[in-house]
Amino acid sequence: MRWIMYAAGAALVLLGFAGLIAESNPVGWAVWFGGAAVAHDAILVPLVLLAGLALRRTGWAVRAAAIVAGTVTLATLPTVLALGRRGDNPSILPLAYGRNLLLVLAALALAALLPRLWELLARLRRRFRE
Repeated sequence: MRWIMYAAGAALVLLGFAGLIAESNPVGWAVWFGGAAVAHDAILVPLVLLAGLALRRTGWAVRAAAIVAGTVTLATLPTVLALGRRGDNPSILPLAYGRNLLLVLAALALAALLPRLWELLARLRRRFRE
């Protein structure tokens, strides 16, 4: 069964490459793919490792929220910076992406703090019951 799945996966990869070559610009795609690999290996991975070192004494929720926040920020940076916005077409990037990113980051910070707040509330309840 495993070899059937490997063969199916290989067939789909070949189909994807055939479509890439037949219906797009392979050189442009290779530049984009190479840029994504460099951005991942040269920017994202070192930042995640540094964040993990800096936050090693915090709880798992804070570390997870920091990784998600960094990834969301990196992924939305082109829209926040309004790359591609044109004055002659106001429907391109019409929203307040910077504000929305801040709202998402605030929600992540709140989610990261919830386990600590829950623990604090439980400790306070135990103290007042004694």
